[in-house]
Amino acid sequence: MEQRYRWKNKHLREHVDVLDGRLSPTILLKNATYLNQTFRSWMKANIWIYDDRIVYVGEKLPPNLVNCNTIDCSGQFIVPGYIEPHAHPFQLYNPHSFAAYAAGRGTTTIINDNMSLVLHLNKKRAFLLMKDLRSIPATMFWWCRFDPQTEILNEEEVFSHSQIKSWLEHDAVLQGGELTGWPKLLAGDDMMLHWIQEAKRMRKQIEGHFPGASEKTLAKMMLLGADCDHEAMTGEEVYDRLMQGYTVSLRHSSIRPDLPRLLDDMNRLGITAYDQLMFTTDGSSSGFYKDGVIDQMIRIAIEKGIPVIDAYNMATINPAKYYNFAHIHGKIATGRVANLNILSSMEEPCPVSVLAKGKWVKRDGEFIDSFPELNWDDYGLEPLDLDWELTEGDLQFSMPFGIQMENAVITKPYSVSIEVSRNQLSDSHDECFFMLIDRNGKWRINTILKGFANKLQGMASSFSNTGDIILIGKSKADILHSFNRMKEIGGGIVVSEREKAICEIPLQLGGLMTELPLEELMKAEEKLYEVLRERGYAYSDPVYSLLFFSSTHLPYIRITQQGMYDVMNKMILFPSIMR
Repeated sequence: MEQRYRWKNKHLREHVDVLDGRLSPTILLKNATYLNQTFRSWMKANIWIYDDRIVYVGEKLPPNLVNCNTIDCSGQFIVPGYIEPHAHPFQLYNPHSFAAYAAGRGTTTIINDNMSLVLHLNKKRAFLLMKDLRSIPATMFWWCRFDPQTEILNEEEVFSHSQIKSWLEHDAVLQGGELTGWPKLLAGDDMMLHWIQEAKRMRKQIEGHFPGASEKTLAKMMLLGADCDHEAMTGEEVYDRLMQGYTVSLRHSSIRPDLPRLLDDMNRLGITAYDQLMFTTDGSSSGFYKDGVIDQMIRIAIEKGIPVIDAYNMATINPAKYYNFAHIHGKIATGRVANLNILSSMEEPCPVSVLAKGKWVKRDGEFIDSFPELNWDDYGLEPLDLDWELTEGDLQFSMPFGIQMENAVITKPYSVSIEVSRNQLSDSHDECFFMLIDRNGKWRINTILKGFANKLQGMASSFSNTGDIILIGKSKADILHSFNRMKEIGGGIVVSEREKAICEIPLQLGGLMTELPLEELMKAEEKLYEVLRERGYAYSDPVYSLLFFSSTHLPYIRITQQGMYDVMNKMILFPSIMR
C-alpha cells in the first residue's frame, strides 16, 4: 500500500480536514503571484501546504493557523519545481548527491537512467536503493534499459526477459529506453519489440536515441513505439521529430551544449509551438552544473526570446503531461506535490527559495541540508576491493591497429606504426598504451590510443561504462603505479608521473561514484581536467571520454568486454584475452 499509493487514506482525510479547519496547514504562502498553467497567466492567490501536498490554491485564507509557517510572498513569483526528464545520475556523482544539488537550484523531480543499477547491483539491492531514495525531498523516477549500450559477456542474463519485466512493472519506472540498441530493433529483434509492447501496455513511454536519423528512420521508430527523442542537434532535426509526432527533449549538456543554436534554428524555421518540447542536461559532468541544472536552460530560452511562460512550461507541465503524472507534478494547483520555486523575478529562474515535497531545501538564498544520508553499503556499493594484481606481463601491446579519437567521444581505427614493445613511449606523439581490464581480473584487451594525450605518463580509472578498469599512459611503470594507487583508495581515477600520484578522485561507491557533494566534486574534476589538459588532452570532457570508450551506440570502434568491436559491421575484430 505504501508503495502503490502516493498518499494513504488517512492522509487524504487529513488534507480535507485542513480545508475544514480541523487541521492547520504546515506552510501558508500568502499573497503569492504564481504561474497558473491552466490560464497561461500569472495570478495572485494564497497557497496552502500540508506536509508534502498543496491542499488549496485560491483567494481564501485557512481558518486554522495554529503551528502554521506563514510566509508573505509579496513581490516574488512562484513556479512549479523543475523536472529533469533524462538524467544519468552516475557521472562520478551519485543519484543522491545530484538530486541534492539539483533541488537547491529548483530541479526537484528527476527521471533517472537505471544502467549503472542494472550492470552493478542485483535487482533486490537496486530496488532497495530506489525505495530508500523516496525518503529524500527530491522526487526520483527511473527508466528501464533494454540493452547494455556495449558488448558485455553476460548480456542474456543481465537483460533477460524476467529482469526487464520486473523493472517495467516497478511503480517508479516511467519509461523504457533509451533505445541505444535501436539498430537491432530495426533489424528484427522481436524481444526488444516485445518489451516496448509491454511498456506501452503499462502506459509507460519509450525514449529514443536517434542521432542523425533520417525522416524514414524516425517514422519507422515511431511505428515501433518510440515517443520521445533527445538527439536533435539542429532546428531541422527538431522539426523532423515534431513532424513525425515525437515529443522532443532539447539538449544542453557538457558534450552537446546545443540549446542556444537549437533555439536560434527553431526561430529561423518559425517553430513557435512549444507544448511538445522539454529540456534536458543529459547527464552532464559536474562542472557543467555550475550555472544551474534545468534553471540554466530556462534562462537561455528566455534570453533567446522564448515566451516566459512557455520557457517555464517546457521545464514543468510539459514533461509532467508527457510522463502522465501531471495530476501530482508540474503544476501549482490543489492536490499536487508541494514542489515550488520562489523567484525574485519572472525572468530569473534560479530560485531564492525552494520547497521540495513541502520541505525547505533552500530558504532566502541559503541552502538547507534536508537530504538524509544513505548507507551505501546496504546496496553493495562499498569501496572497490580487488583481490588480484596487475603485472608487467599484462602490459604487452602488439595489436596491429589502435583507436584514434576524433573528438571527446568518437573513435576510429588506425594503423599503429610506432614501436610499442618498449616500456616508455615518446612524448613527441599523441599515442599512449591503452588497456581495458576486467574488474575481477579475468580478461584484458590491450591496444594503442591516439589523440587522448601526448604527455600523460599513467592513468587508471575504475569509472567506465561497465565498471571495468581503464588504463592509459606513456609509461608502463606509471600505469602500474596508477593502478596500484587506484586499488589502494578503493577505486577512482588516478594520474601518476614518475611513479607518484599527481591527481586522484576517489570513487568509494563501487569504484564508480563519489560520496562528495557536487560542489566538491566540481573542484576535484577541474583539477583532473587541468592535469590532463597540461598533458595534451584537447577535448571538452574527459569523464565522457572514459565513459564512452566502450559504448557501442557510437561509431566507429570500441573497446569492450568481448574485445575490439567494429560498430558499423557489428563484429568483434580481436577478442579479449583471458588472464
